[in-house]
Amino acid sequence: MEGASFGAGRAGGAIDPVDFLKQPQTLLRVTTWIFSIVVFGSIVNECYVNKDSQHSELLCIFNENESACSYGIAVGLIAFFGCIFFFVVDLYFQQISSVKDRKRAVLLDLGFSGFLAFLWFVAFCFLANQWQRTTLTRGFSQGADAARAAITFSFFSIIVWVVLALRALQRYRLGTDMSLFATEQFGTEPSASYPAYPGGSGVESTETYQSPPFTETLEPNPKGYQVPAY
Repeated sequence: MEGASFGAGRAGGAIDPVDFLKQPQTLLRVTTWIFSIVVFGSIVNECYVNKDSQHSELLCIFNENESACSYGIAVGLIAFFGCIFFFVVDLYFQQISSVKDRKRAVLLDLGFSGFLAFLWFVAFCFLANQWQRTTLTRGFSQGADAARAAITFSFFSIIVWVVLALRALQRYRLGTDMSLFATEQFGTEPSASYPAYPGGSGVESTETYQSPPFTETLEPNPKGYQVPAY
């Protein structure tokens, strides 16, 4: 039962790359991995521009707010490396034989996915707000498409990470239910004994025993025997 907990097959099973790549969770991770590349790639490559020909300094296109660009890049990089890490965890998850280790992996996935969904929500609101306040100059207009792409894929990333968090929660509940089912079969204490087998018909009870033979026929003073007088 342990090998089939938390949404995975029995531990030690062979890994099928084709089936693994077809899993919805794998597709979601690849999708959000691509979204993270689009966000931080767009900001790094095209969202630092010259305001106009008179200013040679590169400025963040989001209302000239360096924090907006830095935050978008940071969240994109965290999501990028996080997707790679959990992609490897998913790949070798079936090889984990311990239920406790599987539980830790699922809880880590749940917490990280929820945290990334929150970070992307903040990134979307922050970038959208700063872009709304941006005054488009001739220089800033060159990076307008990249800025819109960063905002759009930040919003899409929220949805994907929320779905990943819900799937992790579903796996956790499934694993918990199956673990409880497994532990109900036997006692949890090391000294707990196994259930006794019912007595068969061949076992005699104490009620079938009788008193020893000839004891009832014995007399206190047998005939022909005189008690000597002292």
